Amino acid sequence: MTDVADLPTQPSGQPVGRVIAMPADTNPEGDIFGGWLLAHMDLAGATPAFEIAQGRCATVALDGMVFHQPVAVGDEVSIYARVLKTGRTSIRVHVEAWKRSRNVAQSRSVRVTEGVFTYVALDETGRPRLLPGVAA
Repeated sequence: MTDVADLPTQPSGQPVGRVIAMPADTNPEGDIFGGWLLAHMDLAGATPAFEIAQGRCATVALDGMVFHQPVAVGDEVSIYARVLKTGRTSIRVHVEAWKRSRNVAQSRSVRVTEGVFTYVALDETGRPRLLPGVAA
């Protein structure tokens, strides 16, 4: 786990999602499952990918996922995405999740995790297709 003092104080990217962590999303220790958070990040990161691709996309890779802090039941999780690079068929998106504690005394936002997701634009048959504006 990373020391809170070492974390950035502002998210990078555009806001693309917000969710409240609920009791059904926890592991036996009472922390939120990493997979729950990962799923929300994948959905949120797809937002700019869909806009760029102007259609269907699929997640093909996740690089550098880092969990800095745990998320507790009741925490508000906000997700931010920033496009890093576009290729012929792919879009790489840096996604960050920030939490705001349900505890009013600790209500400042803290980055809890981040990762780089790669999405590929798909055609009607599910095959990779060129992004709009890319020459064949």
